[in-house]
Amino acid sequence: MGKLIDVGSIASYFESLHDPRHTRNRKHRLVDISVIAVCAIICGCDGPTAIHRWAIEAVPWLTQHLPLANGIPSRDCIRRLLIFLKPEAFQRCFQDWVADAIPTDDDQPNRLIAIDGKTCRGSHDAKHNLGPLHIVSAWASEEGIALGQVATEAKSNEITAIPLLLDQLDLTKAIVTIDAMGCQKDIVEQIVDGGGIAVIAVKDNQPKLKEAIEAHFHKHIERDLEDLQYRYHETRDDGHGRIDERSYYLTKTPKDFAPSEDWPWIKAIGYAIRLTTHADGTETSDVRYFLSTRYLSGKRFSEAVRGHWGIESMHWTLDVTFREDDNRTRERTLANNLSWLRRFAVTLLKRHPAKDSLRGKMLRCAYNTDFLTEVLALNSL
Repeated sequence: MGKLIDVGSIASYFESLHDPRHTRNRKHRLVDISVIAVCAIICGCDGPTAIHRWAIEAVPWLTQHLPLANGIPSRDCIRRLLIFLKPEAFQRCFQDWVADAIPTDDDQPNRLIAIDGKTCRGSHDAKHNLGPLHIVSAWASEEGIALGQVATEAKSNEITAIPLLLDQLDLTKAIVTIDAMGCQKDIVEQIVDGGGIAVIAVKDNQPKLKEAIEAHFHKHIERDLEDLQYRYHETRDDGHGRIDERSYYLTKTPKDFAPSEDWPWIKAIGYAIRLTTHADGTETSDVRYFLSTRYLSGKRFSEAVRGHWGIESMHWTLDVTFREDDNRTRERTLANNLSWLRRFAVTLLKRHPAKDSLRGKMLRCAYNTDFLTEVLALNSL
């Protein structure tokens, strides 16, 4: 059984928010609306109308924790507030909540932070010539915690959004993993300057760098790696009708590494190979290349590379469990704030120890306020 908390205490994390409403329009407390929105999204609500409906049905429980002097806020009241709230300030409230609920341990290894983008496909607005909103978010892979996000108008803008997101994060004692879109000199430098370690995929968008890493490993593979000092780790997964064998290699940047002049932060280069044996006996393989700003152990390098899958899994959950791609919210700030609430809901649901799927936990929150209260405790693991 998870831990019960005083739900009303959660409101304290939203007290620092600037209330954008005129004083004469403040019939309902901002902190009350924020708590209602968080709880409703955990229960599967997809927007202001659903949040209002859930709150009406949950009045007996809500009034145990919140004053609600003027009753339940209307759909339009909830919508207006979520439109006016600045996303970065709104997210900071949740970051404070996490910091208090899950204190960091100095003895823990460097935190793995995965950064990746996801398109909210249903948010396009042809009438105003707007494409779908693209969200670049940060995810603590091993802890299952949403750390922050930045919205952009297109996937191609990820390069400009990533530095803004990094500015919001504490990078000290962190290993930041990004796919090839983030393989940019300025981004690597920003991570290092912030006290973090970068492990970034290298693909064709940096052809000279990829060619140099690929050539280095191919030269030594031909000699069976006999004269190469490297760190190594391997894993084997059996499931879903296939066997995946993964091998990870990391070596210090060689002295004759040509890109070093342009990429002075690179201290190690690596590659990961996956050999998949399918149910019919056929085999396929996949090779990926990486740069690292620290010569990590083979095991930690493999955890960083493999751990990046965690944010992709979270994106899959948003689509399957929360049906984010089907959401037709087109107002940009509202869509951004709702998207963040969904990501934080994933955090809360994942951390509850119940043996159930995320959708199962979500439904149990909707049916049982005691279970919802446990989920809100956040630190149950």
